[in-house]
Amino acid sequence: MRDYSIRAASPDDLEGARAVMLDTVYRDFGTGYVPRWHGDIIDPATAYLVPARHTLLVALDPEDETVVATAALDSRGPAHPPNPRELAERYPSGETAQLRRIYVRPEHRRRGLARRLVDELLAFAAADGGYRSVYLHTDPAVPGAEPFWRTLGKVVHDERETTGGASSVVHFEIPMGR
Repeated sequence: MRDYSIRAASPDDLEGARAVMLDTVYRDFGTGYVPRWHGDIIDPATAYLVPARHTLLVALDPEDETVVATAALDSRGPAHPPNPRELAERYPSGETAQLRRIYVRPEHRRRGLARRLVDELLAFAAADGGYRSVYLHTDPAVPGAEPFWRTLGKVVHDERETTGGASSVVHFEIPMGR
């Protein structure tokens, strides 16, 4: 087992973090870069490094110090649209820590990295003191995503049940004090 280091991203880490994120949206999501969904990937410094209540974590391969995983948190709740109105109301911006960009390169998966990154994000949210809930959404088509999140939180909305197959996004709440 490799001893990955996890830390808050610095400006020097952004190119590697961006590469992990872009590779994921192209390879795993099959959507590629979509500006209205992925603007934070192109400018992670503005999205995650500048705001005090936001963070971007990176996991580094101990052999070559390359970024092999990312995890981010921001204070924006789910927007309506595209998310259901009841979720936007239940998880308002400013009070909601939204987990984003929990991505691990395929060759580094199944080693506990995602769980370690989420634990760090939850500690960050708790230390902030202003968040009352932790929210995220995932695409169950991504291998392992839905089962992973089900071990950490509870489903609060499954669009597969309400959109007649038009959307498959699954929304979760993660207990802050896990």
